[in-house]
Amino acid sequence: MLAVGRSGGTFLLLCFSFLALVTAESPYRFFDWNVTYGDIYPLGVRQQGILINGQFPGPDIHSVTNDNLIINVHNSLDEAFLISWNGVQNRRNSYVDGMYGTTCPIPPRTNYTYILQVKDQIGSFYYFPSLAFHKAAGGFGGIRILSRPGIPVPFADPAGDYTVLIGDWYKSNHTDLKARLDRGRRLPSPDGILINGRSKGATLNVEQGKTYRFRISNVGLQNSLNFRIQNHRMKLVEVEGTHTMQTMFSSLDVHVGQSYSVLITADQSPRDYYVVASSRFTNKIITTTGILRYSGSSTSASGPIPGGPTIQIDWSLNQARAIRTNLTASGPRPNPQGSYHYGLIPLIRTIVFGSSAGQINRKQRYGINSVSFVPADTPLKLADFFKINGVYKINSISDKPTGGGFYLDTSVLQVDYRTFIEIVFENKEDIVQSYHLNGYSFWVVGMDGGQWNTGSRNGYNLRDAVSRSTVQVYPKSWTAIYIALDNVGMWNLRSEFWARQYLGQQLYLRVFTTSTSLRDEYPIPKNSRLCGRAKGRHTRPL
Repeated sequence: MLAVGRSGGTFLLLCFSFLALVTAESPYRFFDWNVTYGDIYPLGVRQQGILINGQFPGPDIHSVTNDNLIINVHNSLDEAFLISWNGVQNRRNSYVDGMYGTTCPIPPRTNYTYILQVKDQIGSFYYFPSLAFHKAAGGFGGIRILSRPGIPVPFADPAGDYTVLIGDWYKSNHTDLKARLDRGRRLPSPDGILINGRSKGATLNVEQGKTYRFRISNVGLQNSLNFRIQNHRMKLVEVEGTHTMQTMFSSLDVHVGQSYSVLITADQSPRDYYVVASSRFTNKIITTTGILRYSGSSTSASGPIPGGPTIQIDWSLNQARAIRTNLTASGPRPNPQGSYHYGLIPLIRTIVFGSSAGQINRKQRYGINSVSFVPADTPLKLADFFKINGVYKINSISDKPTGGGFYLDTSVLQVDYRTFIEIVFENKEDIVQSYHLNGYSFWVVGMDGGQWNTGSRNGYNLRDAVSRSTVQVYPKSWTAIYIALDNVGMWNLRSEFWARQYLGQQLYLRVFTTSTSLRDEYPIPKNSRLCGRAKGRHTRPL
């Protein structure tokens, strides 16, 4: 039993009383996961995959707004492992975010229990392994957060709800890909594309006349993908937790790291139809197919595989601009999504992030604003909590591109809690980039070609821009987002192009307040693993 003094006991009692209060009416869902290696054959050759409870991809997480998720992860690998939750905001609790800057890895042959709350969220997301290059071996799966009973949803309950994980894939083992990057070499183009872990034959079953929800996430390593279904149109209804205007699309660009929900009505004759995912903006177009199978079908999919866009930037840009928030629909709460008038809030600060690429010490590196991120020896959030000096420097990265020399550092930029800021992503390269910010969703107010300047704001969407957590930046272009900094913590901002992320194209936003109120940030979880220079310390007073 933990022994505490009177003041420490009072503090703990207050902490746990508060946590019990905020979760008293929220259900608990328990998950027990065993992470192992296993042989997989997604492209027809044997590979070492990362399985969760023997599954590739891993099991879905089904939840409802405000649920508490208790996820006990047993690491049966021979190396450290960590899971992060793409799009789950972990409000007031970046300690469990699952990135190395916030959370200690789970050592081999041990376990760790994540305690998450999907507070004030709905929508479609996914989880993934965040260490090393594990993402290239599996360990990912879908997350769905349903609305609470009584909260209106702007469409009828579908007859079925499917997770559709698409992504590019290599035949090489993740260890070989990581070794290549560690030697300072770039990765070749991926070898194929998977739909729910299969390069062909993934099947989605439907009944004629019924409507289904497909939650599509691009869990791949670098390529934007176009998704489409033969002879069927898709009604977009949700993007990363935001109910959208219900626009019909014949195909949908899903950039790496992004998630979309669409409704599909089985309104064709009962047979099999191709489900297609193909690469975008690549010299060689890679395509894979699955099957949409009607109940009672005895006819295989036939005819030409439906074509989609290939290298057209304008097509994708116009589609992105057409995705807008449904202002009258409820989100996780009953009030309409449009009740928050983000376009009327004064900006406190503008930050510009430009991608960087080059060689450092004769090895390929990537970065942001001329800084290529290197992990510290201790998770940054733990260094903050225990006041360990020398782990990192605040504002070790500029808030504007410097044009200076390319160098290594542990990039941390401090921003103030409860301020409203603008971030502009600049991409001067010839590839489509994709950025994700943990802990937040943001309004995508503008994107266009050329160089951003203050006059670019004249074209911003300040009324019904979509709110999401992952956004693309087209070649020789910029994308602007607005963020309300309402979630204290240390939050990873990264390229979703996974080799670039691994080689330094990431940083941490330190959302800071001097307040120590539990209303602003929870205390460090009692069961937090402590590593690096935090090892041997205690999460609670002795």
